Parts: sequence; structure tokens; C-alpha cells
Amino acid sequence: MKRNIVTINEELCNGCAACAVACHEGAIAMINGKAKLIKEDYCDGLGDCLPSCPTGAITIEEKEVEAYDQQAVDAHMKAMAELGNPHHKNVEVPIHAHSGCPGSMAKALHPQTETINAVQEASQSQLRQWPIQIKLVPTSAPYFDQANLLIAADCTAYAYASFHQDFIKNHICIIGCPKLDEGDYSEKLEQIIKQNDIKSVTIVRMEVPCCGGLEFAAKTALQNSGKFIPWQVKTISIDGNIID
Repeated sequence: MKRNIVTINEELCNGCAACAVACHEGAIAMINGKAKLIKEDYCDGLGDCLPSCPTGAITIEEKEVEAYDQQAVDAHMKAMAELGNPHHKNVEVPIHAHSGCPGSMAKALHPQTETINAVQEASQSQLRQWPIQIKLVPTSAPYFDQANLLIAADCTAYAYASFHQDFIKNHICIIGCPKLDEGDYSEKLEQIIKQNDIKSVTIVRMEVPCCGGLEFAAKTALQNSGKFIPWQVKTISIDGNIID
């Protein structure tokens, strides 16, 4: 029968496994480092996997294929659950593949600020990836490659009105609060810097003393990484101004 079905361009696939995690029917698996549609009758053609792909390797096309088989999908998912593997057996899943809360799944975002005027741009989100919490972000992801890394305290985005335009724009942003979050960020930040080709690091903190923990963790991570990366610290006052 002719119907919509997922098509994967293996040349564009970077092996991040986000689509395999996003597919509720288990139709996509990671095999030899690439996403594969393992059975046509597992794919419902609705495209839940499309937003998760950071490279645009997935499209929906109308083709002459097998009909979608819900019973086959149910049996497949039950078998995978019994094996303790949400993907297909014989799958090679990258170490940064997501598990757990769907809201923390890694995604690359693509703001289109080049096509809008200056007035619109002022209110346009500049966020380039998800998640943003230091505790949730993977240590290795495609969006970290050649990234200008922004490490920001939670409160800075609320205190400083132009945070998106002045800080997030053209940066990969990760946030945290050393006072509220348990543990030390330095080890996680060190792994992010070590495992990726980071171009620069900007630390944005509040003037309050507890934010010193974030600055200290970032500096410690930079030092322990063994890399020489340009870095700077910006401090925001509680009344929303940058302190020189």
C-alpha cells in the first residue's frame, strides 16, 4: 500500500541515537553507528522522530510499503522490554544516547533570526539546544562541537533583560545554581570541556556570594581539562546591570 513512512539519510546521520529514543514504536535502531528503519510495518509515519534529529537526516515520504501493524509493534515492544533494551537487539547505541525523562532528551535547536527584522529579533529565543540544566545536559553532543560555551547561573536570565541577545546568541547555554543543586559542577563541566572542541567559555553569574560556586567550578573545570581555552566572567547585579 502507499502511505507515509520515515526515510533516513545515512550520510546526514551523525549517530546521536535521539531518533531511536524518540520512536515510540521501536521502528528505528542504531546499527553500526547509524540510524536504521528496521521494519516498515513498525513505522506509523507520524514523525515523532523528526524534531529529535539535529542534522535533518529524517524525512517523511509517501512510498509503496507494508501497512502499519499495531499488533506487530506491541509484540516487538514487549519483547524489547523483556530484554531490558528499548531499542532493537544487536544495536550499537552511542554513550550519549538518552534514557529517562523525555523532557531531558538532547536536541539541537535552530533559531531563524537571520530572516526576521530587528524588532522581532529582540523577542526571538536564541537558545540553540536542549536540555540546558548542567545536571541534565549530556557530556558529549553534536552541538558542543566548535561551540562558544555559556555557563550561566539560573537567576541571570531573570535579572538581565537582554540575556538572550547579549549572552545566549551564538552560544551553547548551560545553567545551574550551586546553592540549590546537590554536588559540585566541576567534574561534569570538566568532562564537557575535555570531550568536545569548545572554542570559548563565558561564565555569567550574579553578584551574590553563592554564585561564586559556579564561577569556581567552571574555573576548576577549565584548569583540570588541560586545555587552553579563552574564557571570561560576567557579573550581573541584582538590579539587572552588568558589573565591570
